[in-house]
Amino acid sequence: MGKLTLYGIDGSPPVRSVLLTLHALGIDFDYKIVNLLEKEQLKPEFLKMNPLHTVPTLDDNGFYLYDSHAINSYLVSKYGRNDSLYPKDLKKRAIVDQRLHYDSSVVTSTGRAITFPLFWQNQSEIPKSRINDLEDVYKTLDLFLENGDYLAGDTLTIADFHVTAALTGFLVFLPVDATKYPRLAAWVKRIKALPYYEEANGSRAAQIIEFIKSKNFTIV
Repeated sequence: MGKLTLYGIDGSPPVRSVLLTLHALGIDFDYKIVNLLEKEQLKPEFLKMNPLHTVPTLDDNGFYLYDSHAINSYLVSKYGRNDSLYPKDLKKRAIVDQRLHYDSSVVTSTGRAITFPLFWQNQSEIPKSRINDLEDVYKTLDLFLENGDYLAGDTLTIADFHVTAALTGFLVFLPVDATKYPRLAAWVKRIKALPYYEEANGSRAAQIIEFIKSKNFTIV
């Protein structure tokens, strides 16, 4: 079996969700940084792998896959010693899938509404309504955690990896209030205690967090 190669950038939450999955599975892999500012994602060799020129992109011996949700479910299904991170049981898997769809549709779009103007349009004022939308996400995540220590129940799954990778940056805009969202605050600590968390997500997110802070944003 050849070594897997993951193409990405540390600042990307979807990339970090895949890094968390790879570390959790104990898979040997190569990690290649794609310099988006230098347009490396538009080079012919990258477009051959991923015509959408996005990260993360996975190369598994010539099988190319993109979209972090698809990558993570594939990795667990193919390389997991067991199915705990993405269960085969249809009802358990359906719950994980629901959380994944919530991440891709609501969590991602809520974060993008805050960060895109800040990163790409040089707007330092964030409308309060967008922070309120983020608070709604926290409320929903806290609700998900009513049924167990993790977002899809009693067991850690790839849904936790996707959401924690996104929340790492969001906390700069809106810290989790433990009095309002005690389950979510406890979950954040639980995920941070994973032995591979710092290497796969924490240290890699530090640069993007500093970048966010350097924007000196205000909420209006």
